[in-house]
Amino acid sequence: MKTHFLFSFFILALLSTQTFAQQKRTKIGVAGLTHGHVGWILNAKDRPDLEIVGIAEPNRELAKRLTEQHGISMDLVFDSMEEMLDKTNPEAVTAFGNIYDHLAVVEACAPRGIHVMVEKPLAVSLEHAQKMKTLAEKHDIHLITNYETTWYPSTFKAYELLNKGEVGDLRKVVVRDGHKGPKKIGVSDEFLEWLTDPKLNGGGAIIDFGCYGANLITWLQDGKKPNSVTAVTQQLQPENNPKVDDEATIILNYDDSQAIIQASWNWPIGRKDMEIYGLTGAIYADNPTDLSVRKAKGYSDFEENKLKLEYEKTPFEDPFSLFLAVINGDLVLDEYALPSLENNMIVVEILSAAVESAKTGKTVYLK
Repeated sequence: MKTHFLFSFFILALLSTQTFAQQKRTKIGVAGLTHGHVGWILNAKDRPDLEIVGIAEPNRELAKRLTEQHGISMDLVFDSMEEMLDKTNPEAVTAFGNIYDHLAVVEACAPRGIHVMVEKPLAVSLEHAQKMKTLAEKHDIHLITNYETTWYPSTFKAYELLNKGEVGDLRKVVVRDGHKGPKKIGVSDEFLEWLTDPKLNGGGAIIDFGCYGANLITWLQDGKKPNSVTAVTQQLQPENNPKVDDEATIILNYDDSQAIIQASWNWPIGRKDMEIYGLTGAIYADNPTDLSVRKAKGYSDFEENKLKLEYEKTPFEDPFSLFLAVINGDLVLDEYALPSLENNMIVVEILSAAVESAKTGKTVYLK
């Protein structure tokens, strides 16, 4: 039976409640403020388990706007990573800038023994990812990647049901992620600038939303790489995304199953959902809390069980709780857990192959 870190969550939640209550505040640095998810860490400034000691952001106007919005002193803002690290000595850093800069964050932090958590995906290319992995291992730091879907109750219920054999052996996974497009949903100018830049983001929707599916499928496959990757991309909003794709379909071929990733900046309704098909039934994770299981009866008939799930109230219910638990030694991630370096190295390999396939019009075979 495969295991995953959520089970560890529940065990440690029972054993470590008192430990967490007495735990010191871990000193956290923030690398960049241009990512649209940065509010997640800024809103955590008053938590009892962490303290934001420094922010590296050269855009003073952006820094002033966000620090005022979140009640944080501009005295914590520095123009460079090196200055922030030297003057504040954080124990860990969370990266909320563009994806290209993830490598620079690790290059600055790893030699100082500072742990790093980046927003998805890990890196813009396999070359960057390999350099980051080498640095993390050389300097013995934790390097993890955060995805929103890591915190969905439906994600783990689907995994649990699959591994219990509720729908039989895995044959197909379909993951769909995206929204109307960054400009249409009104992301900030600073976020839009790099999100639609092929260098700073590594691509468009194929990277921004393709990474979710690659991450989930690698986890479901217990770290197996696909034999091949085939991808098709389009640019359906050239007026909004002139430099990058905004529509991508990626097909992953395994020995005994197939996976399809549909990443789009053209969905009329935002979505993050997953379908898992086995030999005897299917699991539908429609959103964070709605999940259904259909078990086949005859040709097209089926029995359906619909579940309404709730977020579990454990010490590890968000990325920062998880990050702190990992760096403080309270939690050891399974090798291919969703935030793990091992999983996300494969994610970057899949995405790099997908970008190559889309450019060349050929299937890419992985070693």
